[in-house]
Amino acid sequence: MKIEGQAALVTGGASGLGEATARELARLGAKVAVLDRNAALAEKVAAEIGGVACVCDITDTDSVNAALDKAAAAHGPARILMNVAGIGSAKRIVGKDGNPAPLEDFVRVVNINLIGGYNMARLFAARCARLAALDNGEKGVMLFTASVAAFDGQVGQQAYSASKGGLVGMTLPMARDLAQHAIRVCTVAPGLFATPLLLELPEPVQHSLAASIPFPPRLGKPSEFAELACHIVTNGHLNGEVIRLDGALRMAPR
Repeated sequence: MKIEGQAALVTGGASGLGEATARELARLGAKVAVLDRNAALAEKVAAEIGGVACVCDITDTDSVNAALDKAAAAHGPARILMNVAGIGSAKRIVGKDGNPAPLEDFVRVVNINLIGGYNMARLFAARCARLAALDNGEKGVMLFTASVAAFDGQVGQQAYSASKGGLVGMTLPMARDLAQHAIRVCTVAPGLFATPLLLELPEPVQHSLAASIPFPPRLGKPSEFAELACHIVTNGHLNGEVIRLDGALRMAPR
């Protein structure tokens, strides 16, 4: 699918990997809707790229539908969905005090990362399936953002790894399911990237993390994630695939 002229949705588009993806889509000529819970940041990014900001909680169906309606009113129906929104968590299942990890934490992470991702996907797909096919027979493309933690999660990452592993496991069956509607589905599993959250860590910690990556021995650039995400849109034979973007990193237990 050619990106130029298409309407695109980016969840988590106000910062980090989502912001980089929104900017790259806009650079390539897409009409971008920046979906995020942070209204001020979403408005800032949207203004800078000539897009539209949509306040959106991906776990809430009414919120998602309102965001999709606003985006469609501004740009027409979307054919591209970049599911980037998500949160992290680190809780040992048995804490140092001997108490079990709070169940609420596990539920919150899975609800946002996995169930929220699915909620966004199902509502987008239902709308996209009703569109006329493009010249190449395609109707739309959807991307999920997993993590290398889906494959080699570290100590304390049970909730995060489970949520991202769920996205990985969902990719192929969703691609098969949506094949009848000419909608492709892929997932990117990034490693250690220079996102605002990671850049808040002390510099020695950042250097140590970067040194753990075989090659290149540096943190990934958000622009590199965005470039891959956009390539998936333009490469019509990429479907049902999970791509690690990690410099050959395999996470240690801790």
